[in-house]
Amino acid sequence: MKKTKHVTIYTDGACLGNPGPGGYGVILLYRGHKRELSGGYDKTTNNRMEIMAAIVGLEALKEKCQVTLYSDSEYLVKAMSRGWAQRWRANRWQRSKREKVLNPDLWERLLQLCDHHEIKFSWVKGHAGTLENRRCDELAMQAAQQPNLPDDEGYISQNKTR
Repeated sequence: MKKTKHVTIYTDGACLGNPGPGGYGVILLYRGHKRELSGGYDKTTNNRMEIMAAIVGLEALKEKCQVTLYSDSEYLVKAMSRGWAQRWRANRWQRSKREKVLNPDLWERLLQLCDHHEIKFSWVKGHAGTLENRRCDELAMQAAQQPNLPDDEGYISQNKTR
């Protein structure tokens, strides 16, 4: 039986204004190999970019893996490790009778990836000297500053109904 690979992923999202142009940065580490990924959107939010970074990192995996995913977003880490996102989905993306969950499109994608991989979400303090976290922040900021960024369709459609 083939042993499951263990991959470490660092992620970060950034936004120039909230909403505003945003970007994400990802570093995947596996047995001495390192891969960096980044991208951005024209009008989005910081939380969307934090979630998108996790999605992009996990979608880059070519097979089922054990993953330790580090993020400086307490919102992301708590939503996944405390089961909030699973509860939101079970409640049809409602936090309460009056309050809808933001970013259900991204939470759904992330939860589907969690069904495929074995993931431990870990919080890392941002801007506190963790080399990979700092690099992800640089990648996210560079991506957010690129010209001609595409629209974040999920953000746009979410805000048409508000």
